[in-house]
Amino acid sequence: MNRENSTPTGMSKFDVVNGSMDEAVLFSDIASGPDEGFACWITTEDGVRLRIGVWNVGNATNGTIFLFPGRTEYIEIYGQTASDLADLGYSTFVIDWRGQGLSDRDTKNAMTGHVNSFLDYQNDVDAMVKAATELELPKPWNLLAHSMGACIGIRALSRRLPISACAFSAPMFDIHLSKIERTAAWPLTWAACLMGRAHSFAPGYSGNSYVLSHDFEGNRLTTDADMYQYCVDQASTHGELLLGGPSMGWLFEALKETKTLKRMSSPDIPCICFCGDQDHIVDISAIESRLVEWKKGEFQMIEGVKHELLFETPETRNVILSSMDRLFKKGIVG
Repeated sequence: MNRENSTPTGMSKFDVVNGSMDEAVLFSDIASGPDEGFACWITTEDGVRLRIGVWNVGNATNGTIFLFPGRTEYIEIYGQTASDLADLGYSTFVIDWRGQGLSDRDTKNAMTGHVNSFLDYQNDVDAMVKAATELELPKPWNLLAHSMGACIGIRALSRRLPISACAFSAPMFDIHLSKIERTAAWPLTWAACLMGRAHSFAPGYSGNSYVLSHDFEGNRLTTDADMYQYCVDQASTHGELLLGGPSMGWLFEALKETKTLKRMSSPDIPCICFCGDQDHIVDISAIESRLVEWKKGEFQMIEGVKHELLFETPETRNVILSSMDRLFKKGIVG
């Protein structure tokens, strides 16, 4: 285990699970996370090597939050979020999905955001749960999932992901597309996959990192200049973590998965869902439709903010974290 600053629960550097996991690098220099951070390599049932990261195990009086990142994201980008969660008494357990961060990528162009099937991400979730069990991460376990991570998360919940409650940030229950774009996307992506071009970039995208190729003014992610610069600084320092645009295959699989999930009922667990009224990446109407029928669900629309709610202004982040904290602590006894 690589614990660059300190070791949780007073254990030595490599003894948490008797050496059953190999240490992985955690770029603490850019993460601004809690001191108690480490990263490990794990392997899925289908043989993909993934990186997982953990912060603040020793001081987690309120359990562990499984953090499911969005597309293009990686462990270190959530360092500041982990610090906020540590202040509330939670450990943070986060993953580099296959094809992202330092986890295995299977495309010739490593900047291509690709997955063979969205169901493959469930292998990542299974490996994550197994690792959390081996690491004996503090319980209760709750879920915080952003964008694509929420799409993965709701499927995992249908497969009985062992968490008590969940919070979704700008969940990708569908992609924001115009009627013309959606009508064109299905046959275009299907044909690309059929012709062996699943790894090619979707129209309008390239291998460039979004934050390195777009100025703060006019960006689609956040209204907070400091948080945008935080992302830019990370991207400029460790380019190996970055990802570009989605592939034809990713877009086809995303359209398939979101269509399938619309026909699935919501799980019988407490949920709170946040969305910004200026979000042009996910389909807000799909989020509203899902939460209307979620018996234990609550929906909060936040005015004046964009897609990356956890990288928004301090006021917005405080609203989200406070509401989420109240929900998660309802299940804690004593």
